[in-house]
Amino acid sequence: MPAGLLGTRIVLRGLGFFSHAVGTATFPGLVLADGLGFAAPLGALGAALAFTAGGAALGGGRDRGRDSIVALVLAGSLALGVILASDVFGSGANVETLLFGSLLLVDGGDIALAAIAAVAVAAATLLVGERWLAQGFDPGTVPRGNQQRLLDAALLGLIALATVATLTVVGALLVPALFVIPAVTTRMLTRRMPSWQLATVCLVAAEGTLGLWLSVKTDAPPGATIACVAGGVFALVALGRGLTRLPRRPLLAAGALVALAALAAGCGGSGRDDGRVRVVATTTQIGDWAGEIGGAPVEVTQLLAPNTDPHGYEPRPSDVLAVAEADLVFVSGDGLDGWAGEVVSDSGGDATVVDLGAAAPVRLAGGEHDEEGEHADHDHDAEVDPHWWHDPRNAEAAVEEIARALSEADPSRQALFRRNARRYTRQLRELDAAIAVCLGAIPAGERRIVTDHDAFGYFANRYGIEVVGAVIPSQTTQAQASARDLSQLAETIEAEDVRAVFPESSVSSKVAATIAEQTGATVAPELYGDSLGPEGSDGETYLTMEAANADAVASGLSGGERRCRIEP
Repeated sequence: MPAGLLGTRIVLRGLGFFSHAVGTATFPGLVLADGLGFAAPLGALGAALAFTAGGAALGGGRDRGRDSIVALVLAGSLALGVILASDVFGSGANVETLLFGSLLLVDGGDIALAAIAAVAVAAATLLVGERWLAQGFDPGTVPRGNQQRLLDAALLGLIALATVATLTVVGALLVPALFVIPAVTTRMLTRRMPSWQLATVCLVAAEGTLGLWLSVKTDAPPGATIACVAGGVFALVALGRGLTRLPRRPLLAAGALVALAALAAGCGGSGRDDGRVRVVATTTQIGDWAGEIGGAPVEVTQLLAPNTDPHGYEPRPSDVLAVAEADLVFVSGDGLDGWAGEVVSDSGGDATVVDLGAAAPVRLAGGEHDEEGEHADHDHDAEVDPHWWHDPRNAEAAVEEIARALSEADPSRQALFRRNARRYTRQLRELDAAIAVCLGAIPAGERRIVTDHDAFGYFANRYGIEVVGAVIPSQTTQAQASARDLSQLAETIEAEDVRAVFPESSVSSKVAATIAEQTGATVAPELYGDSLGPEGSDGETYLTMEAANADAVASGLSGGERRCRIEP
């Protein structure tokens, strides 16, 4: 409702650019909320209101030249957000959610904020709607006194509030899909304000419903799908108006869209029960382990595709459907797949969630750890390096945990699961020993590497490798490297005489290649960090991935003279 009612005001007053800009300008607020640990909507709302106040102060309440002022304040807001994210907090602060949103991550706080926005917009429409209407249709007849300036400020504030309420749904870049496009569409069908507002409210509801249904059927992000539906409806109405001069019957058109969406949403699939244990694995390595231990009696659905970065993954509708039907959900934990919690919550299923990271016997925290890989603080709520699987001893513990969970889910096949786990554990120990022998042949002083991001602490700790630095100086790819970070890294590479910079398969290698070129280091073969490789690649399975990483490290450090030819 807020999008429908405010959309007509936005179009009438020429505030389309403002409504888009105010959403994007919430970036610094989200960064502060993420870095300081308070509610993200509160930070976004504070930034949106500050942006609105800044624009009003610079514009002096004038409509003329507003877009230029909005652009000026927006540029400052984005610059502040980037500085805070990179230099202060070292975090991307949920940039993907800010830009594109996700209906699958809506929680109770988002619903409450949307309800507040709906009540506020409805109340304001009843109390001062006529004054806003007069200002929109004939601004010359409305005196520009303090009262009118307050009303204008109230309208901009409501737009900011409603925009923040929609960030989780469609994101800042797609705000016009809810606030501008539907109102422009219905404007082509009617000129009367009451019917225009009612038609816009109905159209927003219809496009949202249809977009969500299509996102489930196509497994596309909901926010982007809703935006495409809105754009498509606008194009169809514009084409129809131009060709046939359609009568202005907005309620009939909106009602038809609602009926279409309801009919489409009612077409669903049917459940099935083939006696297999249904498992959802969040990451590629967990999916590989679950398939190896479970075998044919277990149906494994892996949420992340090969070479997908888990840090910035946006859950898809198919993920929620898979979790809703699952018996077990295996997660990596330690924040790597933190989005899985919302997927499980939204699924409404009764699957047992197993945190495999919690079973890892070797824990590294922060980047400083002792020779055995232990850290004084073993609290799993502390900041822990989430890439625990790169130590085969942790993989062995995860395999044992998977076998235990599968045995509890299907006791009749416990012997099979245990037998598969023992076989795989032998393979893990053989791989571990082979890597240790191969990399141990390289002189200790030469075992220094630079990687794309700090994902190889466990691998380095296990095999006596020193990670001198990382292009992204963080254990998450969501962080951003500042110019100072990159300059310091280049100095370190030259001072430490690092021979090679290792890019990662799931992260863009452009910055790593540039750093190598500037420092005289070589670009080494890619490492598999957060994800296994695609089918047919050297990193297709966990065992071949770790063997490929060992071979890449040996080759990169020796200029291709040494190799680790390990056949898992």
